[in-house]
Amino acid sequence: MSVPSSLRTGPFTSQVLVKKRYLTFHFFLIWISIFVIQFEFWWYWNLLYRNKFVHFLIFLPFLIFIMYITIIFISIFFAKFFLIIINLIHKPREGTFYRIKSDRDYRYWSIRNTIKKWPIWLAHNFPFPFLDNICFKIFGVKTKFSNSLFEGWVDTEFIDFGKDIVVGQGSIIQSSVIIGNMLIIRKTVIEDCVRIGAHSVVMPGTHIGKNSILAASSSTYVGQNLEEGWIYLGVPAKKYKKNIFYQENLEALIERQFEDAEKLHKKYEVLYTKRHDKQDLGD
Repeated sequence: MSVPSSLRTGPFTSQVLVKKRYLTFHFFLIWISIFVIQFEFWWYWNLLYRNKFVHFLIFLPFLIFIMYITIIFISIFFAKFFLIIINLIHKPREGTFYRIKSDRDYRYWSIRNTIKKWPIWLAHNFPFPFLDNICFKIFGVKTKFSNSLFEGWVDTEFIDFGKDIVVGQGSIIQSSVIIGNMLIIRKTVIEDCVRIGAHSVVMPGTHIGKNSILAASSSTYVGQNLEEGWIYLGVPAKKYKKNIFYQENLEALIERQFEDAEKLHKKYEVLYTKRHDKQDLGD
């Protein structure tokens, strides 16, 4: 069954300026990773003795699992090797660049994205999400294994994550964006315990403080600073109200003050769903 593009999630690399000469990296990574695992299959076949067919069927699922992990790490290894060489030739940097072939920053940004494409695709289609985090770390993203980044589209360079971060389904965390004929690359920083709502967009250069929430279907602008402990919503995102959900002993306070569901619901509306006043939207 096909999946709507809005629900295809995971780390992403841009397909901008994918020329034939850049695809050489892509095809080589596919070839070398498949080339290596065929030796695993050859070793496995020669290891079998009597009743080869029975043993083949019994242990083949386990072998496929091992081969898939192997192909991921082989592709990551060679992709990292290419990235080291490319970065020695032209180091990645922040800035605003022309979107033309003669601009070295734009050209090498496109090459880096092409190199990362195959290992990222493999890692994200593995049934366990820890390989996504390994890809992030190897390709230079600062993150923790406590973060849930796998339901959104997350860029693979110039991003620093804190801990205990949740990225909602279909949301986009960017460190680079093309606007008109310009490429903008800025480091994006998301601090501890931040929640990014579904289908939200975090633009390059955004800094989100601790314990903040970016509501669903909201968007920041390039270089925006979201203060610690606030809920933001809208396009562009604006202060909505203080985030009380990280207050210490919140559950105990709620249980003490509200004995029935109706009172709790009314308090929830006051604290969370209703705006304070019109002036808050202009902050």
